[in-house]
Amino acid sequence: MTSEKTQSASFVQKIKSTSLVSQIIVAIILASLLATVSPESAKIFGMLGSLFVSALKAVAPILVLVLVTSAIANQNIDSSAKLKPIVSLYFIGTLTAAFVAVLLSFAFPTELTLDIAGATANPPEKLTEVLSTLAFKVVENPVTAVVSGNFIAVLAWGLGLGFSLKHANASSKLMVHDLSEAISSVVRVVIRFAPLGIFGLVANTVATTGFSALGEYSHLVVILLSAMLIIALIVNPIIVFIITKNNPYPLVFTCLRESGITAFFTRSSAANIPVNMALCKKLDLHEDTYSVSIPLGATINMAGAAITITVLTLAAANSLAIEVSFATAILLSVVASISACGASGVAGGSLLLIPLACSLFGIDNDVAMQVVAIGFIIGVVQDSAETALNSSTDVVFSAAVSHHITKA
Repeated sequence: MTSEKTQSASFVQKIKSTSLVSQIIVAIILASLLATVSPESAKIFGMLGSLFVSALKAVAPILVLVLVTSAIANQNIDSSAKLKPIVSLYFIGTLTAAFVAVLLSFAFPTELTLDIAGATANPPEKLTEVLSTLAFKVVENPVTAVVSGNFIAVLAWGLGLGFSLKHANASSKLMVHDLSEAISSVVRVVIRFAPLGIFGLVANTVATTGFSALGEYSHLVVILLSAMLIIALIVNPIIVFIITKNNPYPLVFTCLRESGITAFFTRSSAANIPVNMALCKKLDLHEDTYSVSIPLGATINMAGAAITITVLTLAAANSLAIEVSFATAILLSVVASISACGASGVAGGSLLLIPLACSLFGIDNDVAMQVVAIGFIIGVVQDSAETALNSSTDVVFSAAVSHHITKA
């Protein structure tokens, strides 16, 4: 009996000592094998994935609210936290991604067979509507914001409470700090279950959808993924090199491996916030900086979304034989970048903004919604890759600015 307990303890200890990324890779392989051998059994394990994503989404709003409040309240006057450079990089990265999408769309035009039944959605019709929606989200009731996962309002309340508590006594600040540590420990427990959650997500996805749906739209998928890879492996490293003057690839690959893989399968920037927070801590970044920049990035750093909106909109225009000048396409990229900042931090958020971009070319909303339907069909890869790029870039830019400040 004692021997069995010892072996069991040794096995658990061995699992704990194995890196989380290695566990996730093993989970992906096992899930793929299970889905191939027994699809019905794999679908049953899909519940593990749903539970994991739900757990992340449950803790993420509370984590952001408490961490931002604590970071601001306990921030010293001489703190090295710098958010303006990171926010600037977020917008530059998103705009550059849209430009790359325009260039690839012109170099390799894509046409779609627009005969898919329109999806049901209520996308915004004007850019002003997107901005108006964002403005109203800022002033939402904090309890409602936490429950619904409205990170714009959660950030606003976190900042407001944090600045208000800056003048509180030391014991109040310490209480807020202790609360943030307690929430963070809960998050660490949730993240430890990532391999099981991703096992369920992969098993269910492969068993239910597979990759057969991508055959008809392979050209579109290649353009989307190429644009995202160019941003992840060329543009982002260039930006990091300009800032840090160091080899950017160790940082970029670390973020893609430890943040991108998880985001790829959860397909939610919001759900990946706890993962990114843990990675920033592992990279020894300034907590006052990343506790704000990471949740902010999950809301406004949307390079992948800008690529999706731009490529699919230009594909729709090509399919309808609409002449699009390069200047108009550049305007589209700007609109896509701004619109992408309003894309929700959940799976498929960017697709509902495609009709907004399509309206630039007078494309009928019914046709635009057919393009959205195509987006959902290829979403098993498109949305996953988009989220992986968005979420990993949050850490890349936060780390680049943090390391630059440290060196300075």
